[in-house]
Amino acid sequence: MSAKITINNQHLNELENEAIYVMREIAAQFEKPVLLFSGGKDSIVLVHLAIKAFYPARIPFPLMHIDTGHNFEETLTFRDELAQEVGAQLIVRKVQDSIDQGRATEEKGINASRNKLQTVTLLDAIEELKFDAAIGGGRRDEEKARAKERFFSHRDEFGQWDPKNQRPELWNIFNGRKNMGEHFRVFPISNWTELDVWQYIMRENIKLPSLYYTHHRKAFNRDGVWLAFAPFMQLKPAEKVVDIDVRCRTIGDITCTGLTLSTANTLEDIVSEIAASRITERGGRYDDKRSEAAMEDRKREGYF
Repeated sequence: MSAKITINNQHLNELENEAIYVMREIAAQFEKPVLLFSGGKDSIVLVHLAIKAFYPARIPFPLMHIDTGHNFEETLTFRDELAQEVGAQLIVRKVQDSIDQGRATEEKGINASRNKLQTVTLLDAIEELKFDAAIGGGRRDEEKARAKERFFSHRDEFGQWDPKNQRPELWNIFNGRKNMGEHFRVFPISNWTELDVWQYIMRENIKLPSLYYTHHRKAFNRDGVWLAFAPFMQLKPAEKVVDIDVRCRTIGDITCTGLTLSTANTLEDIVSEIAASRITERGGRYDDKRSEAAMEDRKREGYF
């Protein structure tokens, strides 16, 4: 499947320079930022960019992972190894703790997921640790709600997002002013596309979890989306678990991470596959299918 891939280095250099500029603005404008690390490709690219932005010093902010308790084991292993490799502080907050404390309620039923519950755990962690900026890997090409984001996205004292009350960003002048209790979400790779991310990963030879490459896994099909099977997932009567070759385009909670039927075993294969795809990256996210405005509703409540 491998094909000759042509990379526009000037384009990637411009995106990289923009992201590094945003990283340095974060360090300059905020007292206590944190990088939200999911173990997915976008947050891994953010770590790579942060290393470049502050080299030869270490990354000047910690990494924080909100663990749903239903994550892929490969993601957790990669997370721990990367944090140790780059010398970054790793903070882990667990959705299970929010449930045990009565702060969040476990969903019931066939489509139960802890993905939405991350919002409670995330906002509690930001409040507890007094972070004033949370750096995320959101990109405007991913989904309609994310297309409305600024680089510096203001959150009120309740951690909520108002898409109609965002600050203008002219000539890359960012306004990080806030009142007590408020914070910002900052998205350094806002202008990148999925293909940009993959080409950058290939150019920089960035290491990724094995989930992104084709592998054999037990899975089942639900409403046209392939999902990995795990013991805590309930099956509908007609659903059958089969062994298939798949890979992940985006990684999150197992219950909502759609799998792609694929034979892509190399970065070159993946770039070729993405370039030819007519399905969006989040087209396979099962949680986005709950409603037309599922992502925007979660963002308003304080989700990523």
